[in-house]
Amino acid sequence: MVGVKVKDNESIDRAVNRFKKLVARSRILNEYKENQQYTKPSKERREALKKSIREQKRRSRHQF
Repeated sequence: MVGVKVKDNESIDRAVNRFKKLVARSRILNEYKENQQYTKPSKERREALKKSIREQKRRSRHQF
């Protein structure tokens, strides 16, 4: 669970921005959006395959 404690002499706006960054890094919203609708297992496998291909291409570009 993500939480932010407001530091001494810290504005609320700054604390809210820190909270937003923590939520974005923890991918809570992504998981929430993914669970909003059902995806077929075949589509999940297809997306995972596409993602792995993208990652392999990205890694091969950065190798020397």
